[in-house]
Amino acid sequence: PWVTTHPEWFTTRADGTIAHAENPPKKYQDIYPLNFDHDPEGLYTEIRRILHHWMNHGVRIFRVDNPHTKPVAFWERLLADIHTTDPDVLFLAEAFTRPAMMHTLAKIGFHQSYTYFTWRNNADELTTYLQELTGPAADYMRPNLFTNTPDILNEYLQHGGRPAFEIRAILAALLSPTWGIYSGYELCENTPVRPGSEEYRDSEKYQYRPRDFDTAARTGTTIAPLITRLNTLRNTHPALQQLRNLHFHHVDQPELLAFSKRHLNDTVLAVVNLNPHHPREATVHLD
Repeated sequence: PWVTTHPEWFTTRADGTIAHAENPPKKYQDIYPLNFDHDPEGLYTEIRRILHHWMNHGVRIFRVDNPHTKPVAFWERLLADIHTTDPDVLFLAEAFTRPAMMHTLAKIGFHQSYTYFTWRNNADELTTYLQELTGPAADYMRPNLFTNTPDILNEYLQHGGRPAFEIRAILAALLSPTWGIYSGYELCENTPVRPGSEEYRDSEKYQYRPRDFDTAARTGTTIAPLITRLNTLRNTHPALQQLRNLHFHHVDQPELLAFSKRHLNDTVLAVVNLNPHHPREATVHLD
């Protein structure tokens, strides 16, 4: 309805049509991005009204799609405004963009952030990236390690089978105090729309996807018990509820990742085989 009642809130092409969304190389012809230049106050008032509508219905967490494509000043004002009246409401920044912008969004008020964990698969990549997240950035940025998203089915999951899904769940759940999975992860759904693509075939973005979790539980074709176990560990081990206490240990096998977390008298040590196809053995040095 906004396209009809408030065309000034969008970008109009020379031919008179409303410009659709693009995030190169992807194009989203079913989405019209907002233009904040023409009536910023009107847009702000309407967006705040919509947020409060859903907050009044009990929604307390909002995932914001591509916030880096909107004015930073808009988010800073909106997040501060809502925090004043509803400090328990959280906003997750779904922003796969330059690190500087991801950090800026965290600094101006986003409570959680998507990360590049989805594409960090080997030991060196994981170690370097997690050291970055747990360093000075931890003062203002709360990384949420998602194993997959509605838009991203990583190649590692496509070709690694059930072990790959288990490995990534273990890593996400133990490395960060906040982690997430996209619906269907429990069933190890890993079929891309086409070879070389990270998009899901039969994506839930475009159709209703009922799943038979009960049958999967009876036949053992689900990793839900593992996910339950991981969340139980996170609930009972205070060390896993912290971000800055992550320490990596030397392993003489490049396909193994060893790390520990300690909080007061609680210590958790994890050694994870990153190869979903073959077992590995090594010596771990607990320095």
